[in-house]
Amino acid sequence: MDEVLRQLPKKAKEKHSENKKFFAKLKKKTPKNLDYIMQELHEAEFKRTDCLTCANCCKTTGPLFTNADVERISKSFRMKPQKFIDTYLRIDEENDFVLQQVPCTFLGADNYCSIYDVRPKACREFPHTDRKKFQQISNLTLKNVEICPAAYTIVEEMKKLMK
Repeated sequence: MDEVLRQLPKKAKEKHSENKKFFAKLKKKTPKNLDYIMQELHEAEFKRTDCLTCANCCKTTGPLFTNADVERISKSFRMKPQKFIDTYLRIDEENDFVLQQVPCTFLGADNYCSIYDVRPKACREFPHTDRKKFQQISNLTLKNVEICPAAYTIVEEMKKLMK
């Protein structure tokens, strides 16, 4: 996995303009069954992919925390929401709650998440490749293929299917 992660940014960069064109075309003419196709690709890839061998998303980026995330997680810590915010989060340029630092504070050395059962919505849905109206998140997907080997593979498979 280390070698895959080492090569991923370079491979994603090489495919960036191709992917950008593909997503622009997809937005203009979205197949009626796109959500179904994405669900199938997502499920097939995650039968092969064990996120615990990677955890690159947790090591390199931080999720957005919604107010509901803050409430849920702080409650699990028996902590007031503001105390949780002050301890773990900051407000970014877009006025969103994000982690104060990466890698994620809640990621263990074994790649297990210490707040897995109450983790943020953004973490639960990552890499968003099974999301409805997938064509609307192309900018996010372009970023995610640089981070997540599974997202990279899903996009490559998607391009083959939709030639």
